[in-house]
Amino acid sequence: MKRFLSMPPQITRLVLLTIAIICAYFTARYLLTPQSFGQYGHYRGAALQEIAGREPFWAGRKTCDTCHGEIVQKLAKAEHKGLSCETCHGPAKAHVDNPEVKLPKPGYGQCVRCHEASPSRPAWIHQVTPAKHYTGQVCTECHVPHQPNEVP
Repeated sequence: MKRFLSMPPQITRLVLLTIAIICAYFTARYLLTPQSFGQYGHYRGAALQEIAGREPFWAGRKTCDTCHGEIVQKLAKAEHKGLSCETCHGPAKAHVDNPEVKLPKPGYGQCVRCHEASPSRPAWIHQVTPAKHYTGQVCTECHVPHQPNEVP
C-alpha cells in the first residue's frame, strides 16, 4: 500500500481513470445488451420475431404474373429474365392491394444503376458511359425495357 501511495499523482490518476472507464464499459454493456442477444449466435434473438412481424411491401414476380402475364412472358425471353419486376418498378405491394396505385415507370436512374460502366461488373452485362451514351434522353426512348434489344 505504501508503494501505491509513493507513485507520482499523475500515474495514480491515470490508473483510477482507467479503472473507472473499464467499470463504466462493463456496466453499460450489462445494462444495454438485450436479453435475447446470443440466443442464436452473435445476434439478438428477438430480431427474428420483429422482422417476421413487419408488413411486407414486395409482391414478387408471381403476383405480377396474375394480371400482367403477357409482359412477364415477354420478359422471360429477354436479357432481363433473371430480374424481378420490382427491381425496376419498385415495391409493388401497394399496387397489388389497390390497382389504382400506379408504379413508377423505369427511368434513366433505374437503368444506369445496373448498366453504368464499372470494371467491377461482369463483362456480359451491357455497360454504357452515361455521359457519352444517349445524353439528355431517357433510356426508354430508344430501348424497350422488357426486351432491350428490340426497337420501339
